[in-house]
Amino acid sequence: MDYQHFLIQKEGGVSHVLINRPQKVNSLDEQSWVELKEVFRELSSDPETRVVVLSGEGKYFCAGIDVSLLIGMNMKGATYSCEGRRGEWVREMAGELQIAVNAIEECKKPVLAAIHGGCIGGGLDIVAACDMRYCTESATFSLKEIDMGMVADIGSLQRLPHILPDGIVRELAYTGRKFLSHEALTHGLVHCVYKDKAEMMDAVKHIAKQIADKSPLSIRGIKQNILYSREHSVADGLEYAKTWNAAMMISDDLKKAGEAYMMKTKPEFAN
Repeated sequence: MDYQHFLIQKEGGVSHVLINRPQKVNSLDEQSWVELKEVFRELSSDPETRVVVLSGEGKYFCAGIDVSLLIGMNMKGATYSCEGRRGEWVREMAGELQIAVNAIEECKKPVLAAIHGGCIGGGLDIVAACDMRYCTESATFSLKEIDMGMVADIGSLQRLPHILPDGIVRELAYTGRKFLSHEALTHGLVHCVYKDKAEMMDAVKHIAKQIADKSPLSIRGIKQNILYSREHSVADGLEYAKTWNAAMMISDDLKKAGEAYMMKTKPEFAN
C-alpha cells in the first residue's frame, strides 16, 4: 500500500518503516494513526517481512500526537450536549489510538525501534510497544501528557512498568521531564546508545539482518511466547510453550537447522 505519512523500504527480509512527517517533527495527526495501524498489520501478514526496523525522518523520532488532532477532538466533543455521550465518544477515540499502537506489539515480526532526537508522548507509547529499542546520544524521551493536563492513555503507563523501574516511570509521568539517553540505557529502556543516527542505523540494521536469517517460524513463536508470559504466571507460560512446540517444533526449519549444523553451513529458511 501507499502511505501518506510512512515510508517502507524492504531488503533481505528486513522492512524499514520510517515515520515521514519531518515538517511536523513526525507528530501524528488522525491520518497518521490510521496508517500506523495499517502499516504494522500489513507487515505482520507480509511473508517477505521477517523483522521490522522503525525510525523517523528529520530531526525527531516522533513528537507524539499532533496538536491539530487534539483541537479537532475538542471541537467534536463540544458538539455533544450530553456529558455521558461526550465521554463515551472520547473513550472510543482513545481506543482507536490504542489499537494503532497495539498493532506494533501484535505484529508477528520483531520490531526494532531506532530513536534519535525527541521521542515525546505518543512517540514513547510507540517505542514501548516495540520489541527492542536503540538510540543516539542526543535522543531524549518524555511523557508530556502531564504538561497538557492529561493522563497518558495510549500505552506508556501500561507497558513502561514492564521495562523500567516503577519509581522511574512514576517520575517521568508525574514531572514530564526529559529522560536522557544515558539514563535510558542505565535503566533499560534502550539496549545501546550510538554516537549519531548513521552509526545507529547501521548497527540496528545489522541486528535486524541477524534476526532475519533465523527461522521465521521460530522467531514468531518466541515473540508470541514472550508476550503471553508477560501477562500470565510462570506455570501458565510453561504450559503455553509446551503446547506451542507440540504444534510447531517439528518443522522444515528444524530439519534445515540440524542439517546445516552437521554440514557446518548456513541454513536458508522459507518465509
